[in-house]
Amino acid sequence: MKPIVLERVRTSLLERQVGLDEWLRTTSAHKKEVLLGSSTEQAVHAHLDTIKRSIGEVESDVLGRCEVCRDYVDSDLLEIDYAACVCIDHLSDEEVRNLELDLELAQRVQKTLLPQEPPNIPGMNIAAYSRPAHILGGDYFDFVECGVDTYCLAIADVTGHGIAASLHMASIQAMLRSVVPTSRSPTEVVKRIHKLFIHNMHFVTFVTLFIGIFDSITRTFSYCNAGHNPPIVLQQNAVGRASIVWLDPTGAAIGLVEESEYAQRTLSLHEGDLLVMYTDGVTEAANPQGEMFGSERLAGVVERMYQSPPREVVSGIREDLEGHTDGRPLADDATVIVGRIT
Repeated sequence: MKPIVLERVRTSLLERQVGLDEWLRTTSAHKKEVLLGSSTEQAVHAHLDTIKRSIGEVESDVLGRCEVCRDYVDSDLLEIDYAACVCIDHLSDEEVRNLELDLELAQRVQKTLLPQEPPNIPGMNIAAYSRPAHILGGDYFDFVECGVDTYCLAIADVTGHGIAASLHMASIQAMLRSVVPTSRSPTEVVKRIHKLFIHNMHFVTFVTLFIGIFDSITRTFSYCNAGHNPPIVLQQNAVGRASIVWLDPTGAAIGLVEESEYAQRTLSLHEGDLLVMYTDGVTEAANPQGEMFGSERLAGVVERMYQSPPREVVSGIREDLEGHTDGRPLADDATVIVGRIT
């Protein structure tokens, strides 16, 4: 079966070809001379020839094939070098070591984009877990102080995974951290990010995004959900039992439609309430029979562990997820954030 990554390679190459053709056609001779340095315009044309040849090889099912075994080269390797023509198993020891160093560096860079420790948010205890399906992933979560006694909790899922998704994830982080401090509401944050995203030629996919702003004084949680999996809030009802509130989408995913209306909702939180945010890598994880983990099973795990600290709730979800998949690797990136109102 043809790896999905090859279609992403083809799309990327077509975009690169269009960009270089435009650059050659519209850039002044002086600017070309500056940008090319000691190279010549012929070197650009040579690069374009390589790109066009590679596009043809994708379409004719040649690109990505191992020269030794004729099977497809590993997807992780193609993400780093689409011209790779030998499987990892057939590389020399030195080539494997160099590849491992490159992958380790890329993974280390991505990890620095995600919070390394739970944030210190007055009135809320936080625990989080995130695991990419491959070496690099497209899940993103963050915590940003956005005003006096107010804190932004964000979770996003870039369509796809691997290097392309991780680069988009880094862009979402940069946008979020720039937009949140100067925005008045979750809805404004989402609208501004959507506007930055929708016509940007570098973004060829869409992103689900949930933005919640917690006010530690009033204990209110205002949120805007752009096509993301509905977070769960467990609240103790009048008879002492936990009732579930689903924070359903209030607008389309970022970059999915030209114009989207984004509504905002506000929820009053109380001591003991539990907030659970997650990506679809959790609910869509399949067992050997192909059955998904599902949102109802996730809610059941959270209900059973309602009285437990956030860190234990995260561990409980991970254990149940591993049991459901029979210990097999997840097919998609998976992220869980749990917050307890104190």
